[in-house]
Amino acid sequence: MIKLCDINPAAKEKLPPEFRDKSGIGVHYVDAFIKPMNVALPDNVRVACKRRGLKLNLTVGTKKGFGLMRRLTVSTDPVVMLRAALQDAATAAGVQLQITDTEILLVP
Repeated sequence: MIKLCDINPAAKEKLPPEFRDKSGIGVHYVDAFIKPMNVALPDNVRVACKRRGLKLNLTVGTKKGFGLMRRLTVSTDPVVMLRAALQDAATAAGVQLQITDTEILLVP
């Protein structure tokens, strides 16, 4: 297991209804959550996570995967939608992500 990054505690401040968001999926929260995931691992493998609309793209070295923010089939809660989309993207990329309360771990 490799520690990918710490979770940005300020991301929770961008959750609706405290933060105005017309998207319905909490895009400001998603962007603040995934920003620290863009790092280089100790073995120089680059990890990048980007949001394009409802799609999350996860790249770990040469492996790529994507997940969709599915509001109706998963939940209306942006936190639950994001975690499900990240798990889908990680599975498609052939890796595993473990998200704790304080950090994100990568299992290659």
